[in-house]
Amino acid sequence: MTLEWKLFADLAERAGDKRVSVDVTAGDTVGDALEALVAGRPDLEERVLDGDGELRSQIHVLRNGNNVLVDEEGLETELEGDDELALFPPVSGG
Repeated sequence: MTLEWKLFADLAERAGDKRVSVDVTAGDTVGDALEALVAGRPDLEERVLDGDGELRSQIHVLRNGNNVLVDEEGLETELEGDDELALFPPVSGG
């Protein structure tokens, strides 16, 4: 199945688009979809993952509007066919 990531701010710039589709299969997780997203996009991968390949603490991953790191099972959250995924950088301003 194909799922679409919505990317915001500089993440969209690094990926080259605000929306990026990735192929996943039944039983895949949000982490699998994230790996598919950053594959072949080194600028995005560097911004989203740390040197150990772990999600940077300031990056927010949402599935159907819920922060998977807070409201669900983190990157191990299993995907469903109609999921909407979103990736947000830290928000700052005044």
